[in-house]
Amino acid sequence: MRGAAQTGGMVMDNPVYALGHSDEELERLSIQSRFVAPITRRFFQEAGIGAGMRVLDVGSGAGDVAFLAADLVGETGEVIGTDKATAALATAKQRAAAKGLRNVSFRAGDPTEIAFDRPFDAVVGRYVLLFQADAAAMVRALMRQHLRPGGLIVFHEPDWTNARSFPPVPAYDQCCKWIVEAFRGAGTDTNAANNLYVAFAGAGLQSPQMRMQTFVGGSAGCADWLQVVAGLAASLLPMMEQLGIATAAEVEIATLAQRLQREVAASEHMIIGRSEIAAWSRL
Repeated sequence: MRGAAQTGGMVMDNPVYALGHSDEELERLSIQSRFVAPITRRFFQEAGIGAGMRVLDVGSGAGDVAFLAADLVGETGEVIGTDKATAALATAKQRAAAKGLRNVSFRAGDPTEIAFDRPFDAVVGRYVLLFQADAAAMVRALMRQHLRPGGLIVFHEPDWTNARSFPPVPAYDQCCKWIVEAFRGAGTDTNAANNLYVAFAGAGLQSPQMRMQTFVGGSAGCADWLQVVAGLAASLLPMMEQLGIATAAEVEIATLAQRLQREVAASEHMIIGRSEIAAWSRL
């Protein structure tokens, strides 16, 4: 399969960013962020992101992580967000202006190649390393080029290894399988538990601190997570079709979220979501 991960190093062969940057995808990211923002906040706070810090946000997209970091560093701090996708950054800039944020700005381009006037207290990112051909090389470049001595590097990544239902919910389990297969077909390894550790170690950092949080719940509390799953399947549908994983008729995007919720509610099922995993270390 194209882009399979090589063992022992989180090095991908020609990974493809399968999600795109359409208006629909940016809206999906906003919906997803509302679900994961409390988790990212806890990770960042425990890692040590706080008032007065100067933070570089890698892979900002529409700005959600940059805005979260800006809230943590406060008015005396500063956050600079970066992304290669100019369309996504245009949305981020508009949102920052609408929020009246003065401590956030954005730069277009590869963060490992952009020059800044002074180093940062922290480099952060969410759902970024899994899309890199060589995650360790990216971490190494970021810390060497942009992090001050004693500075902090934090990444929050997803892990789909344990996503499942019990008793089985066929539509949910199938949807999770489609998502993982689409990512793998695009050269993206979704096993963050292993890959984050390897990326930090490969970058020459000391063993990182790591945390994991997973959604687990029954029908009464899983609606938001099921909406995230359905939205992700919609963004990945072109890749699914390209790779022969599933057809539009099989996925039925228009009714997928409702069908997932209906199947879960039909009986007492336990839903286990993907795991949210963070790793951090100091230079």
